[in-house]
Amino acid sequence: MRSIFLTFFLLGSLSANAAVQSIDRIIAIINDDVIISSELELRLKTIKGQLSQRGTKVPPEAVLRKQVLERLILQRLQLQAASRAGVRVDERTLNASVKRIANQNNLSLGQFRSALEDDGFDFSVFREDIRREMIISRFMQRTVRQRVNITEQEIDNFLSTNKTQNADNNEFRISHILIALPESADAEKINIAQNKAQSLVVKLRNGEDFSALAASNSDGKQAFEGGDLGWRRIAQIPSIFSEAVKEMKKNDVSQPIRSASGFHIIKVADIRGDSQRHLVNQTLSRHILIRTNELTSDIDAQTRLSQLQLRMQNGEEFSSLARAHSDDRGSAAKGGELGWTSPGALVPQFEAAMGELEKGQISEPFKSSFGWHIVQVLDRREFDDTDTFLRGKAREFLGKRKADEAGETMLRRLRDEAFVEYRLDDI
Repeated sequence: MRSIFLTFFLLGSLSANAAVQSIDRIIAIINDDVIISSELELRLKTIKGQLSQRGTKVPPEAVLRKQVLERLILQRLQLQAASRAGVRVDERTLNASVKRIANQNNLSLGQFRSALEDDGFDFSVFREDIRREMIISRFMQRTVRQRVNITEQEIDNFLSTNKTQNADNNEFRISHILIALPESADAEKINIAQNKAQSLVVKLRNGEDFSALAASNSDGKQAFEGGDLGWRRIAQIPSIFSEAVKEMKKNDVSQPIRSASGFHIIKVADIRGDSQRHLVNQTLSRHILIRTNELTSDIDAQTRLSQLQLRMQNGEEFSSLARAHSDDRGSAAKGGELGWTSPGALVPQFEAAMGELEKGQISEPFKSSFGWHIVQVLDRREFDDTDTFLRGKAREFLGKRKADEAGETMLRRLRDEAFVEYRLDDI
C-alpha cells in the first residue's frame, strides 16, 4: 500500500502518530507563522520515499534538508496569501477529493483510511493536508489566470516557428510550374521569362486553376499532370526551393524562384503529418427545446414534444414548428438549426441522443441540462479542422508556459517580500 500511496500523495507534509518522539522546536519563522522540527522531519521522510520509488539518488542530507525547508516555507507563504485572498475549500469538495485518491488506489474510502492508519498516518491530518494543497492550487490558478493573456499574434508566431522547426516531419503535396531558360540566355530572354513567371503568380494568387496554367505554360515534366509532383518530405524536395516550402502554408504560391534551368513557381497543395491534420466527424442538426419551470413539468414538456412529432408526421415542417415553439430562441430563428457541430460542442445527453440517429431521423423526446429536446440529424461529414485544432493546441501550450512563468514570478515575490528567520545553525 505504501508504495502506491506515495505515488499519489505528493504533499510532503505528512503528520503521523508517534512518527517523531523528540521535543519539537521552532526551526523557522515565516511572517506570523512558524515551522517546527517534526514537520521538517516528516517532510524529509516523504521526499526520501518518493526519490527512492523513482530510483533517484537521494541528495546529501544537509542539501536535501535545506531544499525541503524552503519548500515548506513557500507552502506557508502561499497558504498565507490564499487566506488573505479568501480562498477556501469546503467539506463536500474535500471529501470528494479524498474519495478520488482512494479510488485511484483501488480502495474504498474505509479501506483507504484503514490502510493509512496501518501505515501510521493520522487520517484527519491527511485530510487537512489535502485541503491545504487544494487551497494552494486554487489560489495559484486564480492569481496566475489574471496575469495570462494570449494574443492571436502570439499564436501566429508560435505556429510559424513551430511549423518551420518541425517541417522535416511533414509531407508536402507540391505543384510546380517551370518557365525554362536556355543555358546561354541573354538579359532580354531572362527578363521575358521572369515577367511571364510573375504574371502566372498573379493569376494563381487571384484564384486561377494551377493545373490548367501548368498544363498550358509549364516546361516541367509533370506539366500535363497539372504540375503535380506528389507527396514529398523536405529531404525529397529539390534544395533550390525546399527552404521556400518550409515557410509556406497550405495553398500558398511562391514568388518565382530562379535556378540554372529557369524560373520555378511552387504551390503547396496540401500538408500532412502527425501534427498537421486533425479530422473530426461533424453533425448538422436542428432541434426543438422545451424548458421546464414552475408551470411546465417534465411530463408537460415530453407531451408537447410528442405532439409536435405527430404534427411533423402529418406533414408540418420541422423548421416552422421550431420557430413557433422552441425555447431556444437563438436556433428557433433559424428553424432550430444548430449548424455543423464537432464532438464536445454540445452537452453529453444531446450528443448521445444525436449519435443514435440516422440522417433525416428525428429523435424521441429526451432530457438534458437545458430541458427537453427533439433533434433531427440533417447531415454528417468528416471535417478537417486542423487550423482550429492547432491554434487551440498553441493557445494551450502558450497559456501553460505563461502560467508557469507567472507562477514562478509570484512565488519569488512572495518569498522576497516575506519575513523569514531561520532557527537552525545548519540552514
